[in-house]
Amino acid sequence: MSRPKIVIIGAGFAGYQAARKLSRLARGAAEIVLLNPTDYFLYVPLLPEVATGVLEPRRVSVSLPATLPGVRLVLGEATGIDLERRKVIYSDAEGVYRDMGYNRLVLAAGSVNKLLPIPGVAEHAHGFRGLPEALYLRDHVTRQIEMADLTDDPKERTARCTFVVVGAGYTGTEVAAHGALFTGDLIKAHRRLLDQPVRWLLLDVADRVLPELDPRLSTTAAKVLRERDVDVRMGTSVKEATHDGVHLTDGEFVPTRTLVWCVGVRPDPLVADLGLPTTKGRLVVDEYLNVPGHPEVFACGDAAAVPDLTRPGEITTMTAQHASRQGRLAAHNVAASYGRKQKRAYKHTDLGFVVDLGGWQATANPLRIPLAGPPAKLVTSGYHLLAMPGNRLRTAVDWALDAVLPRQTVQLGLVPESAARLEVTSAP
Repeated sequence: MSRPKIVIIGAGFAGYQAARKLSRLARGAAEIVLLNPTDYFLYVPLLPEVATGVLEPRRVSVSLPATLPGVRLVLGEATGIDLERRKVIYSDAEGVYRDMGYNRLVLAAGSVNKLLPIPGVAEHAHGFRGLPEALYLRDHVTRQIEMADLTDDPKERTARCTFVVVGAGYTGTEVAAHGALFTGDLIKAHRRLLDQPVRWLLLDVADRVLPELDPRLSTTAAKVLRERDVDVRMGTSVKEATHDGVHLTDGEFVPTRTLVWCVGVRPDPLVADLGLPTTKGRLVVDEYLNVPGHPEVFACGDAAAVPDLTRPGEITTMTAQHASRQGRLAAHNVAASYGRKQKRAYKHTDLGFVVDLGGWQATANPLRIPLAGPPAKLVTSGYHLLAMPGNRLRTAVDWALDAVLPRQTVQLGLVPESAARLEVTSAP
């Protein structure tokens, strides 16, 4: 009798954890296939440190073949799912369209940039979701400072030394906080710019930074940002982006060559293409992560509208904590569908959140205990090391070197600007 085939789409937090647990539970009794465009799991929370030269990119890239024994990696991107024939259609690493069957399917496709219909944003903004975008931003910011040093035009110099970040959630707040420190280091190597103000703007339509978190964390983050001279503009966003700058909703025009888009995310378009019920663009599932009407299909992470049993009537938020836990539960319930386990409903306990603000600054509330400054930094670093499925020692060594050595500030030119552009399709 042939082994059942379990296909997992996506190797983000949810997909990686599902594959990892399934390989342990199956012990060779099932064929486990992981479909992903890259051969690594990306630890997204540390991308701001890659973008500012603290960490090398391979530190946040964990090899899938090396850390998922018993899982077959298929390099490719899912383009469709035939639910009736139980087949996944995908484009492989060389652009050839193929399909593969499954007995069980775990949809963990994750999310993509959320692009609002604002004129000029698609053409002039840079995204911040993956390694190419982080590496491009590091080169781009370095280049702007170097080109500002070359010009004698005060208006051009001011524009090149102005950096606009849209979105004051986790990513945008950390990018602005780390970015202000990074440009401070860059300026030290350019004597002509020592008296030139370097301006970072953080914009959001919300009334405070980190609006989804405890107000105490928000207050700490806002204080650190302002101490670094980051211009925090709440209730403000971009009305139009141009080559020369951005028009803000408050009427101001800000000359700049840098617009970083961290507004938010939306589920992968693969979800909408299924033609199944969705909530806020996310695939409807029950508390067991099963898709109603399709007992062979499970979904988890950002792609799934998982009922939040701790808040009746609501769905879980798009966080790495939820995605990781749901991935492990999806693996458990897949095993349960074969009689190896008893299926369990998804119910979580909030363990708190951490936000790294660069240097010795962070804000955190582990077990609902609010922390700031060096204590929060230690908790934040410890949390990330524990949460990473690999490269922990190398990451810790990079942090130690950054604490005692000058940061390396060079352009590598490995990533073209096109790789950091936003998608042109707008969010629903």
